[in-house]
Amino acid sequence: MGALDEFKAFLKQGNVVALAVAFVLGLAFSAVVTSFVNNIVNPIIGIPGHADFSTYQVVVNGSAIRYGAFLNSIIAFIIVALVIFFAVVRPIARMEAWQKTRSASLPPTTKDCPYCLSTIPIKASRCGHCTSQLPPTTAPA
Repeated sequence: MGALDEFKAFLKQGNVVALAVAFVLGLAFSAVVTSFVNNIVNPIIGIPGHADFSTYQVVVNGSAIRYGAFLNSIIAFIIVALVIFFAVVRPIARMEAWQKTRSASLPPTTKDCPYCLSTIPIKASRCGHCTSQLPPTTAPA
């Protein structure tokens, strides 16, 4: 197999494609969040006096150190982090917790084979992995 064929096989792997899709979606989501922060959140919270720190700088040895632009970036990062936390992370965590409690209340659908410890359907009478005959079990009602 040549290097080009190996490279094609590498690109066709699911994890590379999934990573590329996640990257593109991340960029698109970043644009949405940035727009949300700039056009909705910032005008609502209105930094006191509508301060723009981007013009603040210190000149050292003829070089301008633009600490104001850095402050603007820090403020934007904090706002984006808060928006992502409250609009994405917390709702997803609550949904996962709800699903976990919901699935915990459902009867199990699988069991472990006592011989090879593989997970098999609860109604199975023979293990699909080691082909051992299993003792009869009654499925929970």
